[in-house]
Parts: sequence; structure tokens; C-alpha cells
Amino acid sequence: MYNPAGVRISPEFPVPGQMKAWVLGDPDQLLFRDKPTPVPGRAEVLVCIDAVAICATDLEVIHSGSTARIQGGLPFNTNFTPGHEYMGTVAALGHSVDEFDIGERVSVEIHAGCGQCKRCRQGMYTSCINYGNADKGHRANGFTTDGGFAEYAINHINTLARVPDTMSDAEATLVVTAGTSMYGLTELGGLVAGESVVVIGPGPVGLLAVAVAKALGASPVILTGTRDKRLAIGKELGADRVINIAEENAVEVVRQLTGGIGADYVVECAGTEATVNQAIHMANRGGKICLAAFPHEPVTTDIAHLVKNNIYVYGIRGEGRSATRRAMALMAEKRFDATKIHTHTFTLTDLPTALRYARDRVEDAIKVVVTNRQASALTSAAAE
Repeated sequence: MYNPAGVRISPEFPVPGQMKAWVLGDPDQLLFRDKPTPVPGRAEVLVCIDAVAICATDLEVIHSGSTARIQGGLPFNTNFTPGHEYMGTVAALGHSVDEFDIGERVSVEIHAGCGQCKRCRQGMYTSCINYGNADKGHRANGFTTDGGFAEYAINHINTLARVPDTMSDAEATLVVTAGTSMYGLTELGGLVAGESVVVIGPGPVGLLAVAVAKALGASPVILTGTRDKRLAIGKELGADRVINIAEENAVEVVRQLTGGIGADYVVECAGTEATVNQAIHMANRGGKICLAAFPHEPVTTDIAHLVKNNIYVYGIRGEGRSATRRAMALMAEKRFDATKIHTHTFTLTDLPTALRYARDRVEDAIKVVVTNRQASALTSAAAE
């Protein structure tokens, strides 16, 4: 039975001493194993994971280890559990935690900064100077510490947002994606009402960037991409105009739609050399560009055009400045329907199939969600 010293538990939510979790072995190798149920420390809670969405970054971590660091090295064969876009139920409280109660449904964000470095004090905890240093208090679940492809995980209270009863588990997993979009718009200035916004790339972050921008009052909101089905979803989420770049010159259309001057803000979510350069030439003089994707290769860009036109470029990682809480507020008020990007659902035991759907875009998968509700019920029964 799970009963660590200093940890508050409840007989209504029994926790087993061992849990099931997917563990990364060699590249592209996941193993379903028993692991000790983790123990929350000061200002931390134990989350019983009810659902977790698959992000393209998870696929990168599993395949190449990129962006993940366990004790300073690659995550392979370190007993590491990936996955970071999850939600669940608070199952146990660490020392001194009174901000949340056992039994509350919560969504999580990935990064808990050290709280003491310059960047954390500025609210830029996704850029924590002590990134990866657990001794300093930093943790990024699914990247530097165990993540959500498991039955339980530890989260700092600063990373939690309450999930309203009106929101499904699957929708709650999408708060991180919406939070990334919100963070990008925040770094561009935040006050987007009445401003023109172009979003490049109708992936999950791009589609929800359209939704968030529209919810914040941007006009017009323009989405570019190559997949008509995804562009249609973008229209449903609020895009005033969609552009299939295989059929139209995106830069020319954007300029036509903005009176010839270009867009105030461009959010680049595709991560290719071509789209980065499109973003540069779509922005107006003094405009701002957010780079929200990870290019796989070095990108050659028209720096002279940026300089001559006083265009600002911002790179973001994750969902800093409490962007997930603001995204949750919009979603809780039904300002947009994030579930439009949720296309497939699998059980935790069927994670390899879920990953294949996400990686290969089987059946035009956009956001694949893995549910753990049945596993959680079985675990609770076993603990009793």
C-alpha cells in the first residue's frame, strides 16, 4: 500500500505502491513496465493520469532523444517515461500543499522552473537557466523528468490548472497545446484585438493559434497550409481566410487582405525554410513574427529584409507566463472548441498504435489522445 511519510492520501482514492508505465529503451523502443509509484515532495502533488495527448515532440523524443535530457544525457535506457500533455485527478498531496484537494481534476503544463533564476523570476520558466537541474528545483515532465505515458506522475502545484466539470478528459489534454499558442501571442505583445494575424501550418498548435487569436479579437485571422481538410477545421475555429499554398501565393494573398502592407503578427508553426521566409515577407514594417516550430535543419533566411523593415522575431518553447491557465479560461468559457482537433483515441496499453497514428498521420490524425480511465479503475480496485 502507498503511504509515504509526509504525504497526504485519502481512503477514497487509494494509490498502489507500483504503477504501470511505458519506459523508453533504445530509440523507438517502448516497454510496458512496473515502476514504483512516485512520491510528491514539497509543493508537489501526485496526479492519477486520466488522459494524455500525443505531441510531435513526443515522437522526436522517442525516436532521437531530441529535446529530452535525463541527468545531462540522452533519455534512452534510463528508465525514463515520456509524454507531457496530460490531465488527471489529484491522488496525493506533498508536504505543505493546501492549494489543491485530493479528487480534483487538473490539467498540467510541462515546465516547472527552478523559481530562483533570472528567467524564472521574469515568468520565463520554460527558459529556466537551471533547465534539467533537479537539485535546483527544475522539472520538465516528459523531457527531464518522467512524463505522462503512465498511471501516475508528479507535478508542481504551479503547473496545475483546475478542469471544470463541463470539460471532458480529452479536451483537458488540449490545454497545453492551446497554451503554447497563447504563449506565442503573448510574446508578440498579447494585445491582438483588431490586429491582423497569420498562422502558418495547420497542425495542432497552428489550429489552436487560430482559435486563440480569434477569441482575443484579432482580425483578420489568416491560416495557410496544404491540407484542405485541416484548413477547413481552421475555418471552423475562426479563420477569416484560409490559403492552400499549393494553389495560391500566400505572401501575395496576405498582402492583398491587409491593404498591401502585410500582417501585424505572423505565427510560424511549420518549421521549414520556405515557411520561415514566407513569414518574413508576410509581416508588415515593424511587424512581429513568432517561431513556434522546431526546424529539423538550419534555416537560411532573408535577414536583410528583417533589418530593413524593423521586423521583430521571437522564438518560443512550451507555454510560459502561465499561458495554459489563460488558455484554460478561454476553453472553460467555450470561446472555442478545441476538440475539433482531437481525431483519435486509444487506451494506454495500446500506446504504440496511438503513436503510429500520430507519426504516420493515419486517417489524417491530428491530435491523438490516450485514455487511462479503465486502467485507473483497475489500479484502484487492486489497491483496495
